Amino acid sequence: MVVRLFLLLISLSVMGFASFQPEPLLSGLVILGVAMAAASVLLVFLARKPSKPRPQRKPKLPQVSILVDGSNVMHWKNETPQIATVLAVVQALKARGFTPGVMFDANVGYKIGDSYKRDWELARLLDLPSDHVFVVPGGTPADPYLLNAARELGARIVTRDRFREWAEAHPEIKEPGFLIRGGYRDTGALWLDEATPATPSPTAPYSTASRPASPAAHP
Repeated sequence: MVVRLFLLLISLSVMGFASFQPEPLLSGLVILGVAMAAASVLLVFLARKPSKPRPQRKPKLPQVSILVDGSNVMHWKNETPQIATVLAVVQALKARGFTPGVMFDANVGYKIGDSYKRDWELARLLDLPSDHVFVVPGGTPADPYLLNAARELGARIVTRDRFREWAEAHPEIKEPGFLIRGGYRDTGALWLDEATPATPSPTAPYSTASRPASPAAHP
């Protein structure tokens, strides 16, 4: 934008200078100035045209039977963000027969390192397919993405977050067993609320059919 305005000012200057020159030189400079001014005005006009908003990325998460709130889980051990903590939870869920998907806030790369991390980079660290990990767009909270995906997949969520601010739009968060808690014992052992895999339905929200029969009490 600044460059275009600068060109416009140069064009006007050329036209002003041309008005004090002999006629042969005057004609050439006027033509050049007019052409430059017209081009600059056109560029400024085009720059002001509103651009089409980019469509927001949406998680794919095919065949996922449980979702992990990665940005919450990574703080479970010693309150320090570690990708190894998320990996341990992913491995524990796999051992129980789940197909986990993981979602992160956009700043996850700066929490566990010093640079932005893409889906596939985190998937490689978690030994998951790249489409089973989703980093939400910058400036956007992960919570609505996570809750909407869980509803579409009929999946539960591994997290310590209670999502109280989303309770009205997502009453399922109050259902027993929908949010699966976990953490680390004093012995350093990982624990998770009892949960068993259920067949997810992409067309049906979380329901009694996908709830665990009796979630175990956490310590």
